[in-house]
Amino acid sequence: MRLLDRLEEILIATLIAAATLLIFVSVAQRYSLDFTASTMRWARGREMEGLADFAKSSFMFIKSMNLVWAQELCIYLFVWMAKFGAAYGVRVGIHVGVDILVERLEGQARQIMTIIAMSGGIIFTAILVWIGIDFVWHVRQGGQTSPDLEWPMWIIYLAVPLGSALMCFRFIQALYLYITTGFVAHHDHGAVDGIEDEAQDLAKGGHA
Repeated sequence: MRLLDRLEEILIATLIAAATLLIFVSVAQRYSLDFTASTMRWARGREMEGLADFAKSSFMFIKSMNLVWAQELCIYLFVWMAKFGAAYGVRVGIHVGVDILVERLEGQARQIMTIIAMSGGIIFTAILVWIGIDFVWHVRQGGQTSPDLEWPMWIIYLAVPLGSALMCFRFIQALYLYITTGFVAHHDHGAVDGIEDEAQDLAKGGHA
């Protein structure tokens, strides 16, 4: 189980890092093109041919790095990240939910409502898995490819059944844990990680 948890975290971190790096490179290229073009015009206006030629060469080199596909790839990375991030959210209890009724209940009534809620999550994600598999199958049969990258779209859409399957497993895992131990993973959305530790360190330093 720990291996699956670790793989899940590595996949999400890798997707975030890849998307961030790709966005940075794409934006840097755009601004570099504007800068070199402006430099070339400025140098020619002052008859600085050496600088103008260098700026032109730099402009052509940067332009040769075709990143038209970057936006499309970023969208796909975020789609995969969102699907597997949702499963991670179930595992650690960071999903935002409407639990006003459950919080007001006590004893057996609260237990029953919690089990119903988790069971609903299992059923919903299982349905998504079935629909996702059917959708991916039909896309594969149609031979659809992405506009810029020209990748098979069925591979990209695999995020739906795979992410939903992992999310369904996490709901089953959470339900089993609740039934056997009564524990429900929960995160305080009003808290900021690390603040309490930092406050304690400052307090110790102040007393010293």
